[in-house]
Amino acid sequence: MEALLSLAFDNIAAKDTQKIRKGLRQIEGMLAQICLSGAKSKPATKPATPAHRRNQSAINLGEQQQSTPKKLGPLGEDPAFREFFRLQEGFEWNVATRVADCLNRLLGMTSSKDGHNDLLILSSLSNLQGLLLLHPPSRIIFGREVYMNVLLDLLDPYNCPAIQSAAVLVLVTALLATPPNTRMFEHMDGLLTVTSLFKDEETTQGVKVKLLEFLYFYLMPEAPVSSVSTPTTAIHHPRSPLDRRSSMASGDDNGGTTKKNIRPQEEKQHMLARYLNNVEALVEDLKESAPFTGVAC
Repeated sequence: MEALLSLAFDNIAAKDTQKIRKGLRQIEGMLAQICLSGAKSKPATKPATPAHRRNQSAINLGEQQQSTPKKLGPLGEDPAFREFFRLQEGFEWNVATRVADCLNRLLGMTSSKDGHNDLLILSSLSNLQGLLLLHPPSRIIFGREVYMNVLLDLLDPYNCPAIQSAAVLVLVTALLATPPNTRMFEHMDGLLTVTSLFKDEETTQGVKVKLLEFLYFYLMPEAPVSSVSTPTTAIHHPRSPLDRRSSMASGDDNGGTTKKNIRPQEEKQHMLARYLNNVEALVEDLKESAPFTGVAC
């Protein structure tokens, strides 16, 4: 896995967009192998001839395309996932950081007329969302201004609706159960960025729906979470550099829970009201519908 990651890192760090595309596809393929279960082929009833082998290969390829996602529980016992999670605990092999850096470079490149650069940005965002879900401690990188600024830049009106929508999804994943990141989002005028795009007449309806969902998510009550992040698959592992950095950012280095950086719902409501009218109605609707039941913010 280290060899594959090393090759992918070299590719996404290149200036050649074809190499960047290749590197992003390599990362996507690795994540697909971790998260998808290949369909088991049926045993042959009789030995295959060379011609049959070629035909059988086509059948097997079709079966692989019909792979189904693995369940979260068994995923924790998967050797590939455990190895991936172990490698993510160190900065050298942390994929989320490399993809975020790649995304930052793509934003600095001149957009091509054929939209190829936009496709690379979308691929980076898709990979980044999956990485943050598979390895929650990696979310701590968005407690830094440089990485939070990348996500907010993607919410500028000049970006296409597909990029805006994908950026909102990654932003939700980056803030999920990580209050220090939410404080950085607020510090970087994230509320102004989101509400400005929401009120812009040229923003598409689909993007506005995503932004409204984000505001519901933002207004949810926050709860202290353990500074020692573990995956949802309940893998036990020692504290990593990412864990320790998360602890220092949240003001707790004892491996327990902390209430520092937690902001009351009423205070967040007041902050959002600076940029958006009728926030009280959003809060009431949130209480009645409870769209994110069981989600820690």
